[in-house]
Amino acid sequence: MTASTTTNIWFAENWFSPNKDKAWVEKFFLIYSPIWMASMGIMMLTGWDKSFGDVALLVHAATVALPLIIIPALLHKNQNKKNNSNTVWHQSYWFKANLYMFIFGFFGNYFGSEYFFDVLGMVYHYPNASTVLDSALLGSGEQTVPLIMYFYTHAYFMTYHSSGMIVLRKIMTSKMPAKTLLFLPVVFAIGYLWAWAETKAMANPLMATSFYYENMPAMLAYGSIIYATYFIASFPIYYFIDEKQKWDNLKVIAAAFSASMLTFYMLDLAAHWVQRL
Repeated sequence: MTASTTTNIWFAENWFSPNKDKAWVEKFFLIYSPIWMASMGIMMLTGWDKSFGDVALLVHAATVALPLIIIPALLHKNQNKKNNSNTVWHQSYWFKANLYMFIFGFFGNYFGSEYFFDVLGMVYHYPNASTVLDSALLGSGEQTVPLIMYFYTHAYFMTYHSSGMIVLRKIMTSKMPAKTLLFLPVVFAIGYLWAWAETKAMANPLMATSFYYENMPAMLAYGSIIYATYFIASFPIYYFIDEKQKWDNLKVIAAAFSASMLTFYMLDLAAHWVQRL
């Protein structure tokens, strides 16, 4: 076997889960990613984030997030036949992934946003998004979190986690020496990359009056490290859902709350260190 053949095999194999039920869902989440990104891009280019009313914004947000639930649900029976499986819908990976992400994303918005407001200098200005939901006691209370962000976060986080999982799996199933030592550094690298990319993409001139950071250079350089704590906490937990053995939904729920609490601790420790960017 030539070196080029070996290299081609290495790049071709072990990106997706050996669990067929999990593998097709991961592929769908990644295929859907450019679609929701395009939808967000259209919103920015058209100025809908400023011109839409509360209901229209909620409808748009729902159209971004709900396909991640509805389409796998519709495809579930066909995939069962294709994979010679009889997995019921609520035991399928698509349901568990969405269940986990709903809990983790809810925490990220309800509690985590307060750290972004008061520590990282994030500013939301959506007077047309009147439906809001955030912590009553945590944070200064000077800003609120529009409900639309919960839907958008669901799509964002699903993409971040799905892409992170295939890279981590590639490393963990490789024959490279000391691969376990690479796990956490790679988790941090992927988390930082997505945190930086989201910050750069969202805080752009098209949304300058709706969403921005008071100190953008500091947020990109240092704030992205703090944002990456979400993924440092979540990726190592999310990776194992239905990877080597099936998880029941109670374990998935416990995992999502565990990742949320770990993120909470890291955000609060970061607040002691940074105080405010």
